[in-house]
Amino acid sequence: MVVIESRAKNSTSAVRFLDTNVLLYAISTDPEDVSKAETAREILDQTDLGLSVQVLQEFYVQATRSNRSDALSHEQASSLVEAFARFPIQEIDLSLVRAALDTKDRYQISYWDAAIIEAARALGCETVLSEDLNNGQSFLGVVIHNPFES
Repeated sequence: MVVIESRAKNSTSAVRFLDTNVLLYAISTDPEDVSKAETAREILDQTDLGLSVQVLQEFYVQATRSNRSDALSHEQASSLVEAFARFPIQEIDLSLVRAALDTKDRYQISYWDAAIIEAARALGCETVLSEDLNNGQSFLGVVIHNPFES
């Protein structure tokens, strides 16, 4: 098993790692997402957050989808990607990919979810804020927290 240790160059004050859905709820204008949008915006006001290049890529692609009712323009989404870069960002490299492949296999989750977990670990984050995995589940010490559950 490959486990990415927190690297000195990525040593941050980030404790919580943002999954893409938090960023997408923050921009949502869907009436059904009002509560989640408010929660996501409150989270983004915090300073103990980190994310990865993967999260920024997924955000851009999903936020600008032409079939999205509240799609952002390229300029709007690009500006938000730049704004989110105020947080520590984990790069994706071969060691992270290898660790994600091991995590995917060990826990039988998608590669993309495993890459989120391993990026969080690489940044030294203890928690991943996401609604995509089981709330409270621990992946070798990285715990999933769904901020949208009551």
